[in-house]
Amino acid sequence: MTKGRKEKKDVRRTRPHTGRGAAPRRPRPAPERDRHTEQRILDAAHGVFVRRGTAGARMQEIAAAAGVNQALLHYYFRSKDRLAHAAFERAAAQFMPAVIQVLASDEELDAKVSHIVQLELDHLSRTPYLPGYIISEVTHHPERARQLIAAITGRTPEDVRPQVITMLRRQIDARVRRGTMRAIAPEQFIVNLMSLCVFPFAARPMIAAMLGVDQPGFEQFIARRRQDLPAFFLGALRP
Repeated sequence: MTKGRKEKKDVRRTRPHTGRGAAPRRPRPAPERDRHTEQRILDAAHGVFVRRGTAGARMQEIAAAAGVNQALLHYYFRSKDRLAHAAFERAAAQFMPAVIQVLASDEELDAKVSHIVQLELDHLSRTPYLPGYIISEVTHHPERARQLIAAITGRTPEDVRPQVITMLRRQIDARVRRGTMRAIAPEQFIVNLMSLCVFPFAARPMIAAMLGVDQPGFEQFIARRRQDLPAFFLGALRP
């Protein structure tokens, strides 16, 4: 046998069998979607996105925090944008749903202010990075403002706004007629009150540096604010 024929023979032996009778290759089945795994990924994404924002978040860090590989991360959420959308919706739903309910309720106005201050400061103390994340996301992605309202209330801003504004206007106007409160637009009332609650957490590093306080010191600052803020806010509105 010549050298050339031997080489051809060796080549034939190494070729895979592709004739009739060869089993066709089947695609590898996709893993079944598991709600526990999906929730674990969303928990991890929430933590990373809230701390770092969408721009600073990395899929590799989210996968590591969830205890999965990046391929599984993409299988469940396809892209960083989809995961960011899901994480923002979850964060928005935690932001202030109870506050919206209180604002729209018929609770007496002084009690309403105290109630909102307690709700917001308690919640933000548990999730201190949340205000900065929400503000940053809405600033860089304005379309998420509607997503924020929908996640908080389950309704569109157009549906929620009249209910809240109408109730506050009625309560404020009654106080003004009795001479116990200066006139203020209900929109200004809401923004002023929410700003006083949210700003210390949104600007926490700056406030901590300015006041020279550490974590326990900041917690003491917020505890004192729980006591002082309702009287300060309502006192500013007295004639």
